[in-house]
Amino acid sequence: MTDYATPPGGLPPQTALHSGRAVFTEAYAVIPAGVMSDIVTSALPGWEGTRAWVLARPMSGFSETFAHLIMEVGPHGGSDAPEIDAQAQGVIFVTHGEGWLRINGGEQAMGPGSYAYLPPGCGWRFHNGADHPVRFHWIRKLWEPAPGLEPPAAFVTNEKDIPPIPMPGTDAWATTRFVDPDDLSHDMHVNIVTLQPGGSIPFEETHVMEHGLYVLEGKAVYRLNRDWVEVGPGDYMWLRAFCPQAAYAGGPGPFRYLLYKDVNRLPRLRGPWSV
Repeated sequence: MTDYATPPGGLPPQTALHSGRAVFTEAYAVIPAGVMSDIVTSALPGWEGTRAWVLARPMSGFSETFAHLIMEVGPHGGSDAPEIDAQAQGVIFVTHGEGWLRINGGEQAMGPGSYAYLPPGCGWRFHNGADHPVRFHWIRKLWEPAPGLEPPAAFVTNEKDIPPIPMPGTDAWATTRFVDPDDLSHDMHVNIVTLQPGGSIPFEETHVMEHGLYVLEGKAVYRLNRDWVEVGPGDYMWLRAFCPQAAYAGGPGPFRYLLYKDVNRLPRLRGPWSV
């Protein structure tokens, strides 16, 4: 099983040099693993024994569709009412430990690599019954209605059960897709992208999708707008719409990241849709 990166927590010593790579620009942000310390965590209403690193949230003039949190639920912690917005959908991806997800009247064990899609209004619960913490990504987005579409159904799976799909013409770049890209009821995708050592995104992708990328393992140089940045395990990148991006995987092992993007909806011209 993959050894997924996780926030280091703690605090740097007073003897540490200030030499971090954190940057926030008009088109992208990089939040390195090294700055995900105890001091930047948040407590959340309704969650017991839990702290969160909030890596992305809607901000006027920047990315506006999603929030990305890394949750650390301590022994016997959790929540019976984690989602306070009835219109919000979510994805959970577990990286460390084991928790229990209650949904649709049943319970699912959630260990490393487990993935759950949580439709709006599904009333899910999450608890840690073990004696060690469980950590997971929680990505939230308002589900956007569209004519003839209903919200998708909830499901739970594990990345080890889903073969990566190579990009056309290469075996060096592949995507683990947790939902069918032709299913238009899904208006967000949360996938895992894998680049083998020396593999690349060989052009500057420039498109309407907003992105959140958390590096699960490996290292690469990543093109963000006008800049090349070096990223590695536990780093986070946040891209607004139309920010150019490309990448070269540096090795010696695969470069893998958890990727959020908004999909499958006509761009709004003003206000909310009426359907």
